[in-house]
Amino acid sequence: MMSSINHEHTAAAPPTFERDARASVADHSKIAPGEIAIGVIIGRASEYFDYFVYGIASVLVFPEIFFPFESRLDGTLYSFVIFSFAFIARPIGTVAFMAIQRRWGRGAKLTGSLFLLGIATVGIAFLPGYASLGFTSIVLLSILRFLQGIALGGSWDGLPSLLALNAPKNRRGWYAMIPQLGAPIGFIVASGLFLFLHSSLWPVDFMDWGWRYPFYVAFAINVVALFARLRLVVTDEYDHLLNEHKLEPSRVVDLVQAQGSNLLIGAFAALASYALFHLVTVFPLSWITLYATQPVADVLIVQMVGAAIAMLGIIASGLIADRVGRRSTLGSLAVLIGIFSLFAPMLLDGEPFRQNIFILVGFALLGLSYGQAAGAVSSNFEPQYRYTGAALTSDFAWLIGAAFAPLVALGLSAHFGLAYVSIYLLSGAICTLVALRINRSLELRD
Repeated sequence: MMSSINHEHTAAAPPTFERDARASVADHSKIAPGEIAIGVIIGRASEYFDYFVYGIASVLVFPEIFFPFESRLDGTLYSFVIFSFAFIARPIGTVAFMAIQRRWGRGAKLTGSLFLLGIATVGIAFLPGYASLGFTSIVLLSILRFLQGIALGGSWDGLPSLLALNAPKNRRGWYAMIPQLGAPIGFIVASGLFLFLHSSLWPVDFMDWGWRYPFYVAFAINVVALFARLRLVVTDEYDHLLNEHKLEPSRVVDLVQAQGSNLLIGAFAALASYALFHLVTVFPLSWITLYATQPVADVLIVQMVGAAIAMLGIIASGLIADRVGRRSTLGSLAVLIGIFSLFAPMLLDGEPFRQNIFILVGFALLGLSYGQAAGAVSSNFEPQYRYTGAALTSDFAWLIGAAFAPLVALGLSAHFGLAYVSIYLLSGAICTLVALRINRSLELRD
């Protein structure tokens, strides 16, 4: 069995990456949970770095570079439309790369997806603006963003599932939060890089070439993440779990037919967290920048502090979840997010101090809830569907909860008032509570 797997990887993936990854684990076939955790964090941080580099650029750069013929508001809204393309494409990428994995192996899938991600990201860095290419530049930006989503869907490696399966039963909440640490880490790095460039360069230089640098950096980070993750997915331990049908990709048609309801419940179970995600990261930056209530640098600094608070919240969520349960934690935080939503208009529409309070409190709630958002109901899936089910659940949660959050929140708030931010967050909280209640009812019935 191992020889066939090795053959698959050698033939399909770049030999150097595959050979080096296997050599690094040749002396120990069983990888400890701590090593898995490091690989998971590195991999997720690289993905989120790509996310936030694009998200921040959608506010600070793209309206002027690609939509100079529109007002600042409309240019930002158009940028957010293209921002959503990655989330629309992500389920497509998951399905496509699952087929690649079944045919050519895990190494080929992971290597291909991360190289596609890197190429699409660097492609954006080299892309001329509207002044040079006209509408063609917008089309190319849209295509590259869509390819980013395809790649992100394909980058699912099952390592969070491997981590969960190797975790003690009484520490599942603790190990579940580890992959989520990648989000604030990626945000801090991306925000810090933009903060440095935006503050150090003349505005004309930043708009000419400075904004491109973070996209170059993304490619290098993706290469490091690739090797860190390949080192784990080629281990004997991973193969063992695969052979036990715990981490084997299933056909999507079979999954939907057998457990489509679990897929739907899983997508809505953490909707409050995903709705809040972009409303404390990308949206406040766009709102404050648009109405110039405080300098961009100040906003980025506050958001980086908020991301550090979110890291602490994610860690705390692991301790809380192991004590009261992951689903109870998600439900309680959904209620708190719903309460928080009621104060959003008052805070965002005030002076910088109140806006900063919104950001910091929002990040704190995000950390506590997002720490347990991934795979909270993955145990509903039968073992043979868990690998693909966990991937698609995450994809649809992002699509439903986060893809259009900056667009909807900014568009409605700018035209009709900040009360719509409250409505958006409150609807996410209600959906989470309803999904968890339905899930509980199904468990009791079974």
